[in-house]
Amino acid sequence: MGPDVRDIKVSTCPGCGACLPEIAGPTHSYMTSSAACFEAFTDVLAFEYSDSALLPTHRLTVDTFAVQHGGGGETRRQVQSTGLHLARLYLQLGRNLTPQDSNNVMLGLGQYKASLIYLAPPQSYTMTVSDVRPFAGGPQHATKVREWAKATWADWQDHHAYIQDWTERHLR
Repeated sequence: MGPDVRDIKVSTCPGCGACLPEIAGPTHSYMTSSAACFEAFTDVLAFEYSDSALLPTHRLTVDTFAVQHGGGGETRRQVQSTGLHLARLYLQLGRNLTPQDSNNVMLGLGQYKASLIYLAPPQSYTMTVSDVRPFAGGPQHATKVREWAKATWADWQDHHAYIQDWTERHLR
């Protein structure tokens, strides 16, 4: 018989707010997440790396997780990571660029990352990686990742004008 559900401790991810069973494990070096949330993210990535049909989804997964776990802006790296990942979400969702085209554009935008400012994250997120993980590797994987990315981009609506302006200004 398995553990009593009353014995399972739940942790709330400090980045996205997902409630997952508490585990001991690694987290990202500068993103702010619980070990359980980071494990859910790496589980989703494992399916994307092992199935070439899911590779076009990979950038949305990375960008979405990154902006939900950007930290409090304590370091320049956190500020730049959040801004650049939001810019790529904008390119893929707002301008409908392909993953490859958005990645090519990002190579140029990276030279302007020092001009990015701290953007306070939303109070909460509509979806998290915990909503995607049950579908990882299955026929709905790409659809759920895209749904998560769109919901997260919408959650950041207070900063859309800044990201769009910053991105368009540096594309010229």
